Amino acid sequence: MVTKSARTKKPTPCPVTRTMQVIGGKWKPMILFHLLSGKKRFNELQRLAGGPSARVLTLQLRELEDDKIIKRHVFDQIPPRVEYTLTSKGKTLGSVLETMATWGTEN
Repeated sequence: MVTKSARTKKPTPCPVTRTMQVIGGKWKPMILFHLLSGKKRFNELQRLAGGPSARVLTLQLRELEDDKIIKRHVFDQIPPRVEYTLTSKGKTLGSVLETMATWGTEN
């Protein structure tokens, strides 16, 4: 289903395509799934997600932050401490991620 925006007259992707643009990728679903349980630090996310390289994890986190799915909180201390949490928009993906987890368990 392709719809046209009233302002731009350009075709926009179907809703499933848009969702996959935001959460698609090798590591994003796992990052989001682990953030459902609360805030996580970078190294914790790297370990829980299955060990993506620091560069790849950084890129994926930045994309999720750009899409306003996660929030990055930097604490003013030495050494620097950074925590990631889901935004309210990101929390709306919870049912999708839990359904994916259930399906993965059953199949």
